[in-house]
Amino acid sequence: MGTGTRAGTGTGTDAGLPLTARQLIGLLVDPGSFRGWDEPPAGPPADPGYRASLDRARERTGLNEAVLTGAGLVDGRPVALVASEFGFLGGSIGVATAERITRAVERATAERLPLLALPVSGGTRMQEGSAAFLCMLRITAAVQAHRAAGLPYLSYLRNPTMGGVFASWGTLGQLVFAEPGARLGFLGPRVYEELRGVELPADVQRAETLAERGLVDAVVAPQELRELLRRTLAVLATTPSPLPASPLPSSASPLSSSPSLLPAFPADPPDAWDSVRRTRRPDRPGTRELLRHTAGDLVLLDAPGGRHGALVRALAVLNGWPVLVVGQQRRTADHERPFTAADLRAVRHTARLAEELGLPLVTVVDTAGAELSAQAELDGIAIEIAHCLTTLLALRTPVLAVLLGQGSGGGALALLPADRVIAAGHAWLAPLPPEGASAIVHRDGGHAAELARAQGIGAHQLAAVGLVDEVVEERPDAADEPEAFCARLGEAVGAALCGLAALPGPDRLAARAVRHRRLGDLR
Repeated sequence: MGTGTRAGTGTGTDAGLPLTARQLIGLLVDPGSFRGWDEPPAGPPADPGYRASLDRARERTGLNEAVLTGAGLVDGRPVALVASEFGFLGGSIGVATAERITRAVERATAERLPLLALPVSGGTRMQEGSAAFLCMLRITAAVQAHRAAGLPYLSYLRNPTMGGVFASWGTLGQLVFAEPGARLGFLGPRVYEELRGVELPADVQRAETLAERGLVDAVVAPQELRELLRRTLAVLATTPSPLPASPLPSSASPLSSSPSLLPAFPADPPDAWDSVRRTRRPDRPGTRELLRHTAGDLVLLDAPGGRHGALVRALAVLNGWPVLVVGQQRRTADHERPFTAADLRAVRHTARLAEELGLPLVTVVDTAGAELSAQAELDGIAIEIAHCLTTLLALRTPVLAVLLGQGSGGGALALLPADRVIAAGHAWLAPLPPEGASAIVHRDGGHAAELARAQGIGAHQLAAVGLVDEVVEERPDAADEPEAFCARLGEAVGAALCGLAALPGPDRLAARAVRHRRLGDLR
């Protein structure tokens, strides 16, 4: 269910040779389905040297420009494609190249087709200077119009993708994938060395480096791109399943205050300190495990820190509903990972992407807290938390939060603004871990259990103050029944999404405002 593997850099049909535009398109589309859109370019340039270079490029590649455009089918689904040809003057973008790309984007928009860009380029064609350079704006405007129409624009960065292409249409995909080992960057290494007098560090412009920083969504080999594209298009094309909607809480209607719709408060809720300890079990299922057990089609996306980071991002179908998921992964390998400012920026990026694609956003909260360090302060982690809160509160698409385990401090709060919140039976939320609260109140950590029980941090207590709308019980602990627990939680998520979808957008946003106005009041 994951994205493509990161192993292997052989990308051509012959070892060491890159794929041509035609070869890559052949790998991606159903056999015989590709239909080209290209028309011959205008007359030859006046400069004889440039004219000779174009003639040699055409003879060498069999193409009449540095890009090939058209449409094909991927597992039966139509998709438009724009594929650069590096063998044609390094895939450089001249005025005719830009016009061809722009027309292809405009046609994809007019025909309501998802669009896949496959750039490989050294950047602007130097023989055409500023006129060609300005055409990056032309292409970008067309891409922006395509995205504004609510249509998918995906990009796959090949080796190399540089300069103005990297700084415009190449990286404007709602999802940006990259070839393993690809050089991706703004400034070419030779130019950098000429300007600075030193070599550019080799790893700075590698695809894997950008993925580690959350700037690329997945690194995938060309041979695996078709399957990734198939799953991505399948999620985006999924029609939500008609499931029975779980009843919305009283906050779902600004005019209603019926207590009958609030979650039942058990006579004997779990002990808060016991819940804290249970959520710290290393074998407790986290966001990745929840997705593995509940998602149909799944595309795991990279986030800061890569697969060992504290954030999980995914495009998925959960119980019949296409969604974007952004969740915290409390433990990776043998240690806890703090939630960083870069993670919070990735949360906001994912939220905006959900809004643009018209997909519900599902946030998953399970964190021991935001990063506490001098570097975190310099990175503006508190400011990023504030921006996360405002982004989620204003998001026009439905937002469903899942309080899965630990909910410690501002790092947890940042993912909780939502239309509806589902909590695991032992999940909890507190301003600080109980040990930290004890240190403030009693000047030692010895009263952690006492503070946990006194602060109302448990899932059922959080329901009483309006945060949690539904509690999915653990029997007795999610770690002891991971598959069954995740299945129950997945069903609750599907029912909640169905309920939110039944509300007209303006009513849902009004209800969200009322909900957050009342938070903290005892029901």
